[in-house]
Amino acid sequence: MHEFQYRAGRLCCEKVPVDKIVREHGSPVYVYSQRTLTEHFQRLDAALGLADRLICYAVKANSNLAVLRTLADLGSGFDIVSEGELRRVVAAGGDPGRCVFAGVGKTAREIEFALRQGIYCFNVESEPELERINKVAGRLRKTAPVAVRVNPNVDAHTHAKITTGTYENKFGIAFEQVEAVYARAAKLKHIRLRGLQMHIGSQLTELEPFEQAVRRVAPLAQRLAERYPLEFLSIGGGIGIVYQPALRSGAPEWWRKGPSRNLLTPATYAAALVPLLKPLGLRLLLEPGRYIVGNAGILVTRVEYIKRTGRKNFVIVDAAMNDLIRPAFYDAYHEIVPVRQTTSKKVSSDVVGPICESGDYFCKDRLLPVLAEGDLIALLSAGAYGSVMGSNYNSRAFPAEVMVDGAKFSLVRRRQQLEEIWRLEQLPSWCGDR
Repeated sequence: MHEFQYRAGRLCCEKVPVDKIVREHGSPVYVYSQRTLTEHFQRLDAALGLADRLICYAVKANSNLAVLRTLADLGSGFDIVSEGELRRVVAAGGDPGRCVFAGVGKTAREIEFALRQGIYCFNVESEPELERINKVAGRLRKTAPVAVRVNPNVDAHTHAKITTGTYENKFGIAFEQVEAVYARAAKLKHIRLRGLQMHIGSQLTELEPFEQAVRRVAPLAQRLAERYPLEFLSIGGGIGIVYQPALRSGAPEWWRKGPSRNLLTPATYAAALVPLLKPLGLRLLLEPGRYIVGNAGILVTRVEYIKRTGRKNFVIVDAAMNDLIRPAFYDAYHEIVPVRQTTSKKVSSDVVGPICESGDYFCKDRLLPVLAEGDLIALLSAGAYGSVMGSNYNSRAFPAEVMVDGAKFSLVRRRQQLEEIWRLEQLPSWCGDR
């Protein structure tokens, strides 16, 4: 569920009309619902039911400081993959002691910074990384808490670019090698074996891959916990969200139209997995991102031109693939709706941006209401992997970002000024010599 609905014909985020936000902050603009963030986090946390649990929000999904602070205030931990993300968490008021550090390419500098900050655990992806962490920790005269990331070789049946749990992927250590790795790690002087971790992929909408992976990894965790003082098992993230329209009670008309879906929910997820995990007696960690923030954000853009050819109706907007790359990168679907409700007829349209790439589009051959120059449209479910994957391609500035809380809204990232794009660049010293 989410808090974007029509009120008196105007699309609103909670109680704030979206066009009011655009009048104040321009377009394109990302708009986030704080209530949606809060409800999704609390719904997942409550469903787990275990007394000893920690949700570590995946910062890579959306690293805006306002998003991070909202979740920190709810008691969230954080799943980070770089020094920059850890610094963002700290800047937002998050606790490094509730952070897990993932990723296959941690540098010595990043490891040192994380150790000095007192992070909860490193999720180790390879033996060379384990050795590097031990070396850095020894130099600092510290003990580094680690959990090996096990690759269970389970196919999540999701998009190839977001599958992480098979031996074709770069992540983790093969299931068959993990026990030997723990035996060697236990001999390292500056390593503390704190847990075991896995993650099989992103945007999973079916329970079966999760259940298959947990059934495989839980006995391994039990064997390791009998030999080493492990505290937790992390089963990663990956819970998917609705991108295409689905039947939802209480949702607006544009959301309700479409096939009903029997989607994975926090309740069904917990009901299937908690009975498998509870007997282990270990703390449960989860690392969701998209589930918490995906449906909490939209990208609002203005129609610049309507271009009709003999075969196509192009809706050219002021947002582009540098603002939201998912359709171009993943062939991803985002529902597109007018900010002003309309009963006009629908026409097959391509919604495209101004970037000089044929891949700069948000949809193709989509039935949309007849639109005109100056109309505002919203791309839904853009809260995850939206602004955070943005770029300055074509020397385009990053859009503004706004957060809504009930009837209030606040700018949480100002629109980038064009001159800021090249502020760190400089001409070579010999320019002007010729």
